[in-house]
Amino acid sequence: MWKNKRGYLWVTLALFTISLNFHWIFAWFSYIDEQKEHNQPVEISDYFKMTFRDIMENWQSELLQWIWQVAGLNILWYVGSPQSKKEGDERKEEKMDLIIKMLDPKNDDAIFKELDTKYLKK
Repeated sequence: MWKNKRGYLWVTLALFTISLNFHWIFAWFSYIDEQKEHNQPVEISDYFKMTFRDIMENWQSELLQWIWQVAGLNILWYVGSPQSKKEGDERKEEKMDLIIKMLDPKNDDAIFKELDTKYLKK
């Protein structure tokens, strides 16, 4: 049951795991070629250090920047920046109320009551 509600999370984790595995595999081949070029021995500890360093450099330059863009936007949206207030739900609802009043001024109260019972306000 909980698996079905987290589809986006599972797909994202699967793509992350697959891409990370490919990174480690191709980094291994690249490390071996580089060591052969320089006539150096292949050592797992050196490979691990180099690959981990490369991953951290990439995350610092790309992932952290992306996280800030998403988190920063959400923070600004949450605190109510002018951009986020332009088309808020309250404004849209007020516009719809005005349209209903203009289209049917005699029955607008009945329409509002019907809408309020059909769509409970939170």
